[in-house]
Amino acid sequence: MPEVSATEAARNFSDILDAVEHQGEHFTIVRRGKVVAQLDPVHAGRGTEVRALLQRHGRDPSFAQDVAAARQLLEIESRP
Repeated sequence: MPEVSATEAARNFSDILDAVEHQGEHFTIVRRGKVVAQLDPVHAGRGTEVRALLQRHGRDPSFAQDVAAARQLLEIESRP
């Protein structure tokens, strides 16, 4: 995983993003000798993985009530 300075990352941000997106590269960003960030590609989830995650956590019966309460707090803006 290449280390780049924060200045170098700022100057070459587009090229670094291209390397992450197209070549799957990982970068460590360093400022004043200290690691401050890591830039890694995002891996797209699959529907089956999301479904399994939701099934593991089960339903929250109070969620619908929370949404309804939040909706009541909203104010509708009238536009001219």
